[in-house]
Amino acid sequence: MGLDRTVRFPAGDPPPWGAVRDQLARVGEAAPLRMIDGLPAFPDEEPDPSWNELRVGFPAGMVTLRRTPAGYSCVVWGNADPALIAAWDRLTWAVAAAGGGLVESPTGPQSADEFAHSSGIQPG
Repeated sequence: MGLDRTVRFPAGDPPPWGAVRDQLARVGEAAPLRMIDGLPAFPDEEPDPSWNELRVGFPAGMVTLRRTPAGYSCVVWGNADPALIAAWDRLTWAVAAAGGGLVESPTGPQSADEFAHSSGIQPG
């Protein structure tokens, strides 16, 4: 079973992968792609704008980024260790920061800055 976080984009369309990747770089993550829509990807491959699912590589493992009707969903396995949970947090933050999104949380929607603060993420 996976753990899932949704990021909604009330101001417009979800950001392209390149914008998310740029935000990840601000927190020191290279985050190469491992899969695009279920197919292996070259680490520096740029997905077609119509992608539906990306598997993003982190030193701790992979985090999935999916398009949904609500925006984007960031997913990890339910048995993820603390390092992979931290990577999940950074991807979630990067998605929100790249597109002015709001992270759905149990306490209500959070901006990228609010989510970063609550998750201990310090963008450079």
